[in-house]
Amino acid sequence: MPIYVSLLNWTDQGIRKVKETTRRAEAFQALAQKTKVKVREIHWTMGRYDVVVIMEAPDDHTISRLMLALGTLGNVKTETLRAYSAKEMAEILKGIP
Repeated sequence: MPIYVSLLNWTDQGIRKVKETTRRAEAFQALAQKTKVKVREIHWTMGRYDVVVIMEAPDDHTISRLMLALGTLGNVKTETLRAYSAKEMAEILKGIP
């Protein structure tokens, strides 16, 4: 399954309720499971982003749907990146003339 890395920043609402962040993460994992997305890791970070989430999803549509649903809750803004393994990257590179 494809791997995705999501970079999250709290909104004003999200930071006001920061004490709920671990409970919100548990609720997100339950929602992800219902949509056939496996949450591999969640890390709270310092610096430019507040949270980093690493997930596996069947396809881009599925991860997009999940992240849009998360966004509607109003606690975070997201940026999601498709990540490639070394094996996948090797396949991509084969197509370069």
